[in-house]
Amino acid sequence: MKQRYQNRIELLQGTLDLLILQTLRWGAQHGYGIALAIRANSGDILQVDTGSLYPALHRLERQKRIAAEWKVSENNQRVRVYRLSPAGKKKLASERSRWAQISQAIAGILGPAGEESEA
Repeated sequence: MKQRYQNRIELLQGTLDLLILQTLRWGAQHGYGIALAIRANSGDILQVDTGSLYPALHRLERQKRIAAEWKVSENNQRVRVYRLSPAGKKKLASERSRWAQISQAIAGILGPAGEESEA
């Protein structure tokens, strides 16, 4: 049971990491901006709360997939701005490929061939 829970956590983290890396591919951004970009680009369907976002950002920074620096925002507040690192670009490419495979596999199950009979 613990193993199943651990797999679930890794899947969720992996998906969030993919979304963060993709968002930073569009340009450097502070945490709140990343959350807004994910929400906007998903048609308001995906919402990332700060309790998930910031641990993911810190994890990605420790893994050297993103880099961060303090800057002063337009409204004169100090914000931490994140950008994609070369290692992050590589990880994003492999994760996008993996995501495409998973999506295709799920589509194969949910698609017309899988709709043969409903009891």
